[in-house]
Amino acid sequence: MAKTTEAKGAGAKGKAPAKSAAKAKGAAASGSGAKAPARKAAAGGKPNALQQPLQPSKELAAVVGAEKLSRGEVVKKVWAYIHANNLQNPENKREIIADDKLRQVFGRDRATMFEMNKYLSQHLA
Repeated sequence: MAKTTEAKGAGAKGKAPAKSAAKAKGAAASGSGAKAPARKAAAGGKPNALQQPLQPSKELAAVVGAEKLSRGEVVKKVWAYIHANNLQNPENKREIIADDKLRQVFGRDRATMFEMNKYLSQHLA
């Protein structure tokens, strides 16, 4: 029985790299070439609601700046502000502890990362 186990072990080890190599060849051949034109077509069209530049309110502008930004850029800048000022609850990283500027945006002392977009949307026009 030991010989059978060794044979299976050697065979399985020999097959695994071959499968990985086959997957890598298949992904390289079909993955990048077919998707690139579709992205270019979408990028050239009209911006969707998430890409639309919006004007932040005075309260939100204190955190992200006064220039027009897309929703994604606003969220990115708010997260950068949260990390730079260490405003995440160390025991529950999903919770944001608001400082004076974020308290004006959130309207409360604490908010979860899931509630953050709800509060941000009230300050974008």
